[in-house]
Amino acid sequence: MFDAPGPRFRRRVFWVSAVSAVVLLGLLALGLRQFASNGQLDPVRWRPYLTWPVWRYLLGGLWSTVVAACATGVLAMAGGLLLALRPNRFTRAYAEVMRTVPVLLLVYVMLFVLPSFGVNLPLFWKLVVPLALSHAASCAVIFRAGVGSVDPGQREAGLALGMPDGVVTRFVVLPQAVRHMTPLLVTQAVSLLKDTSLGYVVSYAELLFNGRVLANYNGLLVQTFIVVALVYLVVNLALSRLAHRLEAARARTAR
Repeated sequence: MFDAPGPRFRRRVFWVSAVSAVVLLGLLALGLRQFASNGQLDPVRWRPYLTWPVWRYLLGGLWSTVVAACATGVLAMAGGLLLALRPNRFTRAYAEVMRTVPVLLLVYVMLFVLPSFGVNLPLFWKLVVPLALSHAASCAVIFRAGVGSVDPGQREAGLALGMPDGVVTRFVVLPQAVRHMTPLLVTQAVSLLKDTSLGYVVSYAELLFNGRVLANYNGLLVQTFIVVALVYLVVNLALSRLAHRLEAARARTAR
C-alpha cells in the first residue's frame, strides 16, 4: 500500500528517534535524581517488595485483572462477531458510537444510572459489561477486516457447491480469516487488559485497586505504583511479543 521509505526519510527517522531517546533518558535521569534527593530510592523503602505477603496480595489483584480481562474478551469477541456478521445500519451505528464513547462514562452509567432503575449488578459485572460493550465495537472492526481479507473466490466457490451462505461463512471464510485476525485480537487484548484498571472506580479488587490499598497501608505510594506499573509492563510486553510472533508466523505462511 505504501512505497518503501527512501534513504533521506530513513535518516530523518533515525535522527528523530535518536533525539527522542536522548530526551527520554534525560527525563528519566532527572526523575531518578529527584527521587534520590527525596529519599525515595532508599533500600529500606523497597524492602517490603522483596517479601512474599506483599507479592501474594499484588498477584491476587493481577489474577482478578486477568479474570476480568478474559471474561470481557469472551463477551467482546462474541458481540463483535455478531456485529460483523450482521452488517446493517444499527450495527454500524453501534460500532461507531461505542468507539467514540469513553469507557469510563460507560462504567459510571453502570455504577450510578442503572441502580436507580433497579439494575444493580455485582462489582465484577459492573466492570466487565461496560468494557465488553466498548471493546465489542473494536472487535467488530477487526472481524470485518479479517473477513474482508479472505479471497472472495473462496465464498463464491462454496456457494457454487450449493453450500448455504451461513455454512460458507462459518466453515470456509472464518477459519481463513482467523489467521489474519489473531495478531490484531492479541493487540486488542493489551488495550483490554489496561482498561481493567478502571476496576478501581467500582472497587473491584484488580491490580491497580490492590496497589492503591497497599500504598494506603504501608505509606509507600511511589514504590507501590512503580511496582504495579512494572507488572503491567511485563504482562503487556509479553502480549505484544506474542502478537509480533503471530504476525511473523502469518507472514511466513502467506509466502
